[in-house]
Amino acid sequence: MTAKYNSIEYENVSGVARINLNRPPLNVLDIAMMKEIVQATEEAQKDPAVKLLVIAGKGKAFSGGVDVADHTADKVDAMTEVFHKMCTSIIKFPQPTVAIVNGHALGGGCELAISCDMVIASEAARIGQPEIKLGVFPPIAAIVMPQIIGRKKALELILTGDVITAAEAYRIGLVNHVVAPEKLEETAMNFIEKLSMLSGIVMKYTKQACYAGLDGDYDAVLKKVEDIYLHKLMKTHDAAEGLKSFMEKRQAAWTNK
Repeated sequence: MTAKYNSIEYENVSGVARINLNRPPLNVLDIAMMKEIVQATEEAQKDPAVKLLVIAGKGKAFSGGVDVADHTADKVDAMTEVFHKMCTSIIKFPQPTVAIVNGHALGGGCELAISCDMVIASEAARIGQPEIKLGVFPPIAAIVMPQIIGRKKALELILTGDVITAAEAYRIGLVNHVVAPEKLEETAMNFIEKLSMLSGIVMKYTKQACYAGLDGDYDAVLKKVEDIYLHKLMKTHDAAEGLKSFMEKRQAAWTNK
């Protein structure tokens, strides 16, 4: 049974789990809301039928960042712990994850978006990490952003605190697609539907292999990827079915096993 949430909406339909940030007007992340996101992510991960996790913002923003009220001395440790747990739960989510960015994604909101594997953004979106202007830096972005867009551009964005347009974010590879605001939901749903037609278990192992490539030493990484391919992926029903259906010139019948 789906849990009751106050600051988010959670649904799970046809293998697609979706978290809508719902704390108007800017979906600012407070401790309670971040705990709900972690809980919803854990709920989705427990369901073997889930193929994809989608995170979107309701209203005019994706998220304006972490609530300043939770940066006080008595709350900052708890805030940091739950924020990092939230982002990590998404980064390590076993299935592909997609962020739908409808408006501003700033500070912690940007880190939440780029923690997802793929990002689809509205032309109206503005994305950035302005923390440096407050005398701090964004820990998750410091780890994840260089992996996505390279060290030099990541350092520029994090050190300047510049807020960029969705078009610029697309140009540098921080987001996957940029569309007109009125086309955002339709485009995102078409993209998600395309992925949802694929085998969940094959997508899981493909993501696992891609992330293994970020670990460093090439020989060690190649061994890890080979192990995933030979001892996990190739032991699945769907890997055999994909090859068999191709040879038989028919549509594959995925079982997600």
